[in-house]
Order: sequence, then C-alpha cells, then structure tokens
Amino acid sequence: MARSITGRVSSKKTNKTIVVTVQTRKTHPLYKKQYIVTSRFMAHDEKNVAEVGDSVLITECRPLSARKHFILTEILQSPTLREEHLELVTSEDKGRKPIREKVVSEETEKPKKEILS
Repeated sequence: MARSITGRVSSKKTNKTIVVTVQTRKTHPLYKKQYIVTSRFMAHDEKNVAEVGDSVLITECRPLSARKHFILTEILQSPTLREEHLELVTSEDKGRKPIREKVVSEETEKPKKEILS
C-alpha cells in the first residue's frame, strides 16, 4: 500500500510541482534528548492549487521524474493570512512610517561625537 505523508508546502516555484517539508520528532537512543528531523519531498500538483504555507496530504505513486515520487492528494488546511490579506492591512497603514525607516532615520541624525564616544 502507498504511504501517505502530511506536511507543509515550502515552495511552489516550479510548474505543477510543490515541495513539501515534513518535520518528525525523534529521540536519541543514548541521551534520550528529542530533536527534529526535517525531510523534503517533491510532489505533483496537477492544477497548481496548493500555496506556500498550506498543510497538505501527499501520497506515494510511481516515479514521475527523477526526484518526484508523490502526488498531492488533499489540502488539509490553508493559512489564515495570505499575501492578499497582508496587502489590505498595509494599505490601511499608509499614513504611518514603517518602524525600520524610523530607526534608520534616528541613527543618521545622531551627531558624530556621540557615535565616536
């Protein structure tokens, strides 16, 4: 039977292909410390429906290419905030200056004597 894996989409730069990152917790046999092992799988996404950040279910299939042996079965959960929502939030705050610009402008306004001492 084909194995099914649940993971998170980390990349979708190529056409009809997604990269799914799977994190597994393991325990060291001698020291009993838990650590995280990360594996990446390439999966076929026929309709290009998965987005970065989605939690997906992939199923093993015949080799589709040299590194692609999985196919997208189901999108389990989508993130609540995506780029479309972020654009709406940032467009509302256009009157304010970003925090980074404010910090940079404060550093450039300091007199040279304070920087040297």
